[in-house]
Amino acid sequence: MKKSLKGLSNPKMFHEIPIIEGIDDNTLKRMLKSMIIIRRSEQQLAFARKEGLIGGPVHLGAGQEAIAVGISQFIQSSDRVFGAHRSHSHLLALNPDFYKLFAEVLGKDTGFSKGMGGSMHLYDQSSGFYGSVPIVAGTVSLAVGAAMAAKMKGTSDIGLVYIGDGAVEEGVVHESFNLAKIYDAPIYFVIENNLFASHMHISLRQTNDMTSRFAIANEIPYKLVDGNDVCAVYKTAKEQISDIRKEKGPRFLELVTYRHYGHVDWRDDIDVGVERSLDDVENWKARDPIKRLSRAMIKENKWSLEEEEQFIKKLDEEIVEAWDKAMSDPYPDKKATLDYVYAKNIEKNEKI
Repeated sequence: MKKSLKGLSNPKMFHEIPIIEGIDDNTLKRMLKSMIIIRRSEQQLAFARKEGLIGGPVHLGAGQEAIAVGISQFIQSSDRVFGAHRSHSHLLALNPDFYKLFAEVLGKDTGFSKGMGGSMHLYDQSSGFYGSVPIVAGTVSLAVGAAMAAKMKGTSDIGLVYIGDGAVEEGVVHESFNLAKIYDAPIYFVIENNLFASHMHISLRQTNDMTSRFAIANEIPYKLVDGNDVCAVYKTAKEQISDIRKEKGPRFLELVTYRHYGHVDWRDDIDVGVERSLDDVENWKARDPIKRLSRAMIKENKWSLEEEEQFIKKLDEEIVEAWDKAMSDPYPDKKATLDYVYAKNIEKNEKI
C-alpha cells in the first residue's frame, strides 16, 4: 500500500504542542473549552450506553474534537453544514447544548430532532447544522446542492460536509466532487481520515492512505493537516473558507485523526483491524488534541491547570444536571409519528 500522509498516520509522531501564535487568547480558550465540552459529553454518552440507559447505538468521536471545533470558528448560522453517523462534535461545536443532545439520544421530545432521530439523525438549522444520517455518504450530494442554492441566491453562504475516509469509497462522493468543481459550488469537503471504516483499516480498502488524491483528480485545491492540532485546523480552515466565500469554488481539507473508542458504543475495540493495537491506541491518546492545546497555552501563560480543573468540575456538574433532566423529560406523543412524517398546509392547517 502506498502511504502519502507524510507521517501523519504514525501514532508515534506529531506529539508536540501546537503553534498558537497568530490566534488570540479568547479564541484559544473558546476552542479548548469547546473540545472539553464535546469530550465530556461523549464520555457521559459512553457511560450511559454501557449502563444500558440508551436504547440505540452511539458512534463516538472522542479524539477527533479538534476538527469540528477548529472549522466551526468560521461558520455562520446561515451556512449549511452536514454530518454523518459520528456527528456529535459537528453539532456541539456549533451549538454546545449537550442537554438537547442527551434528550435526543434518549428519544425525548426535548431533543434536537424531537426525539425522532437519536444519535445519528441530528438537526439544528438555527446553528447552521442541516443534518446527519447513518447512511454512509448520504449527505454529500445534499451539501453540494445546498451550496449551489446559496450561490444561486447570491449570498456568501457555503455548504460544508464532513466525510469519513470510508465514505470516499462511495460513488456519489466522486460524482459530488466532479459536480462541485464543474459548477464552482461554494462547498467545503472536510475529510476526517481516522484510518478506519467501521472495523476495517484503510490499508485493507484502498491502494493509498491519502484521500486527497481525489481532490487532485478533480482539480480541487486541497490541504493535508494534522487533525489533532486544533490550531493547524483553525488556520487552514480560515484560509480555505475565506477562498470559498470569495467565489473561488470548492475546497478540500483532509485531516488525519483517530477515534479513541471503537466503531460504536463505549468499547475500545482493540482488535478491529490489522494495525489497531493497544500500543497504537495509547500513542494516539498521547496525541490528544485537548492535552496538546492545554499544554501550549499553559506554556505561554494563557491558561492554567487550576482554570482547567475548575472548568471541568463545573462542566461535569452541569452535565449531570442536564442528563438527569433529559432522563425525566417526556417522550413524544404517539400522534407525532404521523405529524412529523406528513407536511402540513400552513394556511389551511391540514395535511397534504
